[in-house]
Amino acid sequence: MNYSIVIQAGGQSTRMGQDKGLLQFGKNKLVEYILHQVSGMGEKNFIVSNRPEEYKEFGLPVYTDIYHNIGPLGGFHTIFSYLEMEYALVLACDMPFINRDLINYLLSLANGYDIVVPRLNHNKFVKPFRAVYSKRCMPAVEKAIEQGHRRVISFFDEVSVRYLEKDEIHIYDSDERSFFNVNTPEDLQQAIQLAGLG
Repeated sequence: MNYSIVIQAGGQSTRMGQDKGLLQFGKNKLVEYILHQVSGMGEKNFIVSNRPEEYKEFGLPVYTDIYHNIGPLGGFHTIFSYLEMEYALVLACDMPFINRDLINYLLSLANGYDIVVPRLNHNKFVKPFRAVYSKRCMPAVEKAIEQGHRRVISFFDEVSVRYLEKDEIHIYDSDERSFFNVNTPEDLQQAIQLAGLG
């Protein structure tokens, strides 16, 4: 499988009060904890962040958004601008629990699709930051930006999408821990407990 792992990071969280990827998570920063779990996976991996100086310490190239102030869609434009491999496995910096079996299943489905993305309920709760994307998505992303869209999924109708449904997800991740999102200090403490680090 020809893919890079891309960590989407570096946003200022209003609820957390600081950049979530740089939060302390046990002995590591949250983004480090994620990178340790995907060690050995992907080639030419990189981080997308508008705070590159703070992310360089993690040993991967860090790229900043080409289009600013258009939200996550700008992040996807950046991903496809720098992606050298055929596919990107995009991971959010605030979803700390990596299930490698689930990820490998996502990757195994990518051939023949532009996107493989989990959704926890039909037509809703799509998880775009735990998904696989083809470089072929770039024109659709550019079109969405030109049309003034801001939502990540605004380009999905223009490409071929394989949705990973809840029953498939539960084969590998029955408690949906992969999709635990750290948005608040309380979430952070819960994640630290779940990880057995506190």
